[in-house]
Amino acid sequence: MATGEAAEHRGPAIIIGAGYAGLATALEVHRRSRGTIPVVVIDRHPVHVLRTELYEVGRLASSKGRVDRWVVPLATALDKTGIDVRTGVVDGIDLDRAEVRLGPETIRYGALALCLGNVPAYYNVPGASEHTDSVYHLTSAMRLAERLEEAASRSADLPGERRLRIVIVGGGSTGTEVAAEIATTDWSKVTGRPARPFEVVLVTGALPFLAGLPGPLVDRARRGLASAGVAMITGTNASRVEPGRLTLEDGTVLPAERIVWCAGLTAPPLVAPLPTPHGKGGRLRVEPTLELPGRPGVFGVGDVIEFTDPATGLSVPGTAQAAIAEARVAGRNLVARWNGEPLEPFRYREKGAVVALGRRGAAGAIRGVSVWGRPASLVKRLVEREYAHAVSRGTEPKTL
Repeated sequence: MATGEAAEHRGPAIIIGAGYAGLATALEVHRRSRGTIPVVVIDRHPVHVLRTELYEVGRLASSKGRVDRWVVPLATALDKTGIDVRTGVVDGIDLDRAEVRLGPETIRYGALALCLGNVPAYYNVPGASEHTDSVYHLTSAMRLAERLEEAASRSADLPGERRLRIVIVGGGSTGTEVAAEIATTDWSKVTGRPARPFEVVLVTGALPFLAGLPGPLVDRARRGLASAGVAMITGTNASRVEPGRLTLEDGTVLPAERIVWCAGLTAPPLVAPLPTPHGKGGRLRVEPTLELPGRPGVFGVGDVIEFTDPATGLSVPGTAQAAIAEARVAGRNLVARWNGEPLEPFRYREKGAVVALGRRGAAGAIRGVSVWGRPASLVKRLVEREYAHAVSRGTEPKTL
């Protein structure tokens, strides 16, 4: 984007992706520019998904297909802004020509924010993509919820005291929250008939359990899972997935009713061919201003980027909290670049982390203070609801 170019000769500021990063970037650009910069938001779905709450598969099953709790229509979230929302799949991005291909349409942009999120990483494990469930997207979380409800509905007919086993692969916060949710849900209440609790097994892999989170939080989470009856297998990765069976690298074979893959994420295929530096998992490397190197006016925001904070030397985590913090700086810098003004570097300050442990509470660390049990669960719920209410009112969310 040429500095000083007349606005009428530019294309709009295009934001690809309407997740936490994309929505926050769009709102920040609108607010900072006072609506003078035309903004187009493109997403394959017409809704903003509250992705941090998709682990709630028990509640999803109880919803019987009503997903209002987990989505906000983009038309509602952006109603007061005049931002143009396009629903469709981006087929390609030409950074040299400053163009985005949306189906048969080619749109020239004056600035670009890539807020594409990520997709499950299967690490070339045979059968993992074909034979596992996930909760990274609304449709996949709903599918898992339906399958668990169906399994629970026939569990009481099993011989003896047999229980159906659900295996969760991945020892991060997503795997932990899914395991706890499944183990503590009252499936009899969900199905409306007697149902046995599932046998839930969490395979954490070779990495430390809840790696990167504070020690007291990790200890509380471990105890919370044990209290919920979740068995943990640590120190070994998955090596093969077959229908109804998970094999680990140490030779252990785990028969299972369902296998849920929460083992990590990677950048979406759309960013792989972009002629710009990539990092781990194909993520986009960015400058301290969150611009792509050598691409003024093109920003990467959220899970799709790899960013090491120069002030701390630490990698910024792929969380909604970090994505929203990045979005505010990216939005300000996009407006500054548009107007030929100086840009500011992004600095990340972690406010805290809370890991849900099903219906029995949560474990968290907020500004260095450990919280657990129902108080921690209440904090998490209040923060998520405050965010959802702000978005549904069409106002800028302050935090997540």
